[in-house]
Amino acid sequence: MTLAVFSAVLAAALMHASWNALIKVRLDRFASISLTALGMAVASLPLLPFVAFPNRMAWIWIGVSLVLHIGYRLFLIRAYEVGDLAQTYPLARGSAPLITTIGGVALIREVPGPFALAGILLLSAGTFLMSLRGGGRLAALNPAAVGYALTTSLFIAGYTLADGLGAREAHTALSYAAWLFVCDGIVATLLALVYRGRRLAQTLAVEWRLGLFTGLLSGGAYAIAMWAMTKAPIASVASLRESSILFAMAISVFALGEKMTAWRAASALFIVAGVVALRLG
Repeated sequence: MTLAVFSAVLAAALMHASWNALIKVRLDRFASISLTALGMAVASLPLLPFVAFPNRMAWIWIGVSLVLHIGYRLFLIRAYEVGDLAQTYPLARGSAPLITTIGGVALIREVPGPFALAGILLLSAGTFLMSLRGGGRLAALNPAAVGYALTTSLFIAGYTLADGLGAREAHTALSYAAWLFVCDGIVATLLALVYRGRRLAQTLAVEWRLGLFTGLLSGGAYAIAMWAMTKAPIASVASLRESSILFAMAISVFALGEKMTAWRAASALFIVAGVVALRLG
């Protein structure tokens, strides 16, 4: 991974952490995902006349990604219903890079080098440790919560691989990202209305400015990641994106006044070590 790609993905991770921090103090995770997806779609609409129309293979990958995003949202909702947010979400995110790595090896023969593999493992370990700081032990989670969280990670890995391959098939990563974001925003909004109905409409009426801004941040971050996946192995980029958890921790401690615990310090060390290993790889 070149220094330019590495720096761009770290910048995307910071953007990802920033929009999550903005949402954290206002909305629950499901509302934030729905509102941000809609914001990404609205922010991407002006780009459509200026980017290439996706070719047939890119549309196939967009379709696959949309289906996987639906599964991701449905299982994430169930994970939140039966488990603790602070543990189920990091559990899902921490498993995804490992599954993406396995999928990359099996499907497209992208085998990480020794340093890259070490970085992926260290970043995943740091994410799991961050899950432990969420107010209890992983053993205290009921089997249903663990099952839903791990299934969510399968969908995260799936749409990461689909979008990485789709961006490679498209004329440009930006054209793929713009069309994907518009389509996904429509699908996410429809799904959210089915689950939340009038309550979500009321949230949108009040928080639409926040949704547009976080959509810009989230869309920009993921567009950078998709571009990076055209320049570097998908698994390495997907893992490096998880350094957003480190940035989120820093924001929560220094901006939101949350406490730095031993678990957080340990997870930060693992994540930093993983970032260094990925750069060396």
